[in-house]
Amino acid sequence: MYWLALIVAGFFEIAWAVGLKYTQGFTKLNPSLLTGSAMAASFLLLSYSLRSIPLGTAYAVWTGIGACGTLLFGMLFLGESRDPIRIGCILLIIASIFVLKLTHK
Repeated sequence: MYWLALIVAGFFEIAWAVGLKYTQGFTKLNPSLLTGSAMAASFLLLSYSLRSIPLGTAYAVWTGIGACGTLLFGMLFLGESRDPIRIGCILLIIASIFVLKLTHK
């Protein structure tokens, strides 16, 4: 259950990171409210996962999901570079997340 909470927290991190782009410096009400809600949910789920998952592992997985998700969002929806090196780096982050999960005791 803690790992599921951590994964969902990572998806909320993607949501708030992407949402920041649309708040225009928190001057737009609805995007700001949605972004703030995603931030709160992400932090609450991350803190819940820390009951069982070591801090370093949880933080690395959480930020890894957020980094990969925001990179993919940018590539798919914002016209950001799809350079093979960027894609390779995303794959390395994903592989690292899986290894961290496998080494968790």
